[in-house]
Amino acid sequence: MPYLTYAEYLEFGFEEIGEDEFNNLLPRASDVIDSVTRYFYKQNDLEKDVAFRRVQFKKAIAAQINYFNDMGSTSSHDLNEPNTVTIGRTTVSSSGRNSSGDEDKRNKLISEDALMYLRSAGLLYTGVAVKS
Repeated sequence: MPYLTYAEYLEFGFEEIGEDEFNNLLPRASDVIDSVTRYFYKQNDLEKDVAFRRVQFKKAIAAQINYFNDMGSTSSHDLNEPNTVTIGRTTVSSSGRNSSGDEDKRNKLISEDALMYLRSAGLLYTGVAVKS
């Protein structure tokens, strides 16, 4: 069962895309969000979780779908463009998504907006529980 429906996507107010495009992007977006959350909802029931975290998770998937749609790709290879391109004596440098700095050198497969939703719900926490 998918994590997100087209109706939910539209209710969240994300950029309207066609239902076919939504259905094409949903599996890949879900895979990316699952990976970042360490498959939390593969081991826990999304619909039984607290409403806030459930909604933030679904918004993260919606944001990821929107990101893939805006970027025109779902692969890390296509989304990680080079910082500088030189043709002859002309050089074009990108200071946007791939500027220098450790933070910007990581994989740009995931949307910053999706990370914001996951972070606010505590779904990026990777600590280990300790029983006393």
